[in-house]
Amino acid sequence: MEKQNKIALVTGGSRGLGKNAAIKIAKKGIDVIVTYQSKKEEAEKTVEEIKQLGVNAAALQLDVSDSSTFDHFITEVKTTLKSTFQADQLDFLVNNAGIGIHASFAETTEEQFDSLVNIHFKGPFFLTQKALSIINNGGAIINISSGLARFSLPGYAAYGAMKGAMETLTKYQAKELGAKGIRVNIIAPGAIETDFGGGVVRDNEQMNAGIASQTALGRVGLPDDIGGVVAFLCTEEARWINAQRIEISGGMFL
Repeated sequence: MEKQNKIALVTGGSRGLGKNAAIKIAKKGIDVIVTYQSKKEEAEKTVEEIKQLGVNAAALQLDVSDSSTFDHFITEVKTTLKSTFQADQLDFLVNNAGIGIHASFAETTEEQFDSLVNIHFKGPFFLTQKALSIINNGGAIINISSGLARFSLPGYAAYGAMKGAMETLTKYQAKELGAKGIRVNIIAPGAIETDFGGGVVRDNEQMNAGIASQTALGRVGLPDDIGGVVAFLCTEEARWINAQRIEISGGMFL
């Protein structure tokens, strides 16, 4: 019988950072399930790109902001694991899906706050909880924080606070899931050129130059700087890294 590939689930894996991570994970010989919220075609293109790397892939719809859909989603994952991967369990969960909202503390609305809580904290909290039934012992969970949980830039009070919550949660998950041999780490990207938050870092020349000037390596990050670190955390080489916050920012605001 041929050896079964390990399998990773990457939320928000159809574009941006998530897509880059999914492709880098696939390059390690790991099968990948990506989720998308609305852009099915983008997700299917990502699946095709991953398959060209010689591993198997699938895409599933998921709205991370709506925890009432998670039971149904986990059922869909189980069905996909059987039909597409001839497997019952996953090995890796990457809680990547996210949005950016830029609003000063004084002007953040309850609606914006609730949206950020649901997507960046409540969503990953309960999705991971539901997914425990299908994560193999010895697997790994990778959460996503932000440099904005370490330093403060006006306009990100709610977002940065949610990421701070995820950093604390990561330690608790690591401690409580250690008995199953499941490692839990969190990566914290610095400013990156993607369409995140309306592409503000990528498209605003002044902001881009300002961030580059405050970064030890003298430029703004790219998705390609991040995905490989996520993939590394899904390998045997990273087996002793646990409960860590790994900032990937080129040395911002040192």
